[in-house]
Amino acid sequence: MTQIDAATLQQRLNNNEKLNLLDVREKIEYATYNLGGQNIPVAKLAAQIDTLVYNKTDEIIVICSAGIRSDNAQRILTELGYQNVVNLKGGLIALQKINN
Repeated sequence: MTQIDAATLQQRLNNNEKLNLLDVREKIEYATYNLGGQNIPVAKLAAQIDTLVYNKTDEIIVICSAGIRSDNAQRILTELGYQNVVNLKGGLIALQKINN
């Protein structure tokens, strides 16, 4: 499965790239801190797949706190036919570490 590291994601964010972010943390976690993008908790992803705003051919970067839930979400999306799903390795924790 394809991954992106925190430094590469940060560089792309700094370059103001339009990224398709899917945050699979719970709503309260997303409300507390997020990078933007769409929020669908991983436990609800399969049931709410019709609400996903990205196409099956788009690059979708899946993020969570530590990279574990997003890894599960990446598998779910791939099984549902999404072709370019990328997991943020180490999650938002890794991203926050390089920004401190």
